[in-house]
Amino acid sequence: MKDVFSVKEAIQKIEFYCSYQERCHEEVVTKLRSMKMDLDEIDEIMVHLISSNFLNEERFACSFARGKHRIKHWGKIRIINELKFKKISQNLINTALKEITPEEYAETFHALAERHWETIRESDVLKKKKKFCDYMLRRGFESNLVFEKAKELER
Repeated sequence: MKDVFSVKEAIQKIEFYCSYQERCHEEVVTKLRSMKMDLDEIDEIMVHLISSNFLNEERFACSFARGKHRIKHWGKIRIINELKFKKISQNLINTALKEITPEEYAETFHALAERHWETIRESDVLKKKKKFCDYMLRRGFESNLVFEKAKELER
């Protein structure tokens, strides 16, 4: 990789970076810093990206929430934490969570729970229940849903 980039070269490179996949502001700023751009240049480039619609935090948050739920089967808690980690505002997080319908969320939760329950090879019911709950909580599902489902599957 080249050491020094002009603003024009950096814009071209970052436009490709943003068009390849949705990015949040934090990811783009980190990338620009790795390209050794100074703060004034970073600000100029960010303004260009936002005005050219290469960068849109709402679009990123919605896409992130949809994708992580549908593909990786993450629960809302994990999605919220990951978006907060990426410095997305609470308003945008709330908007992003509306992308996941309650029906789709419940369907994913129940399918994942039943599939995982069947894969646990543990004869002790308490240990099996603990492994199940730990897994589902790591996935970011709400504790009340997880514990209710564990009781239901135990029977």
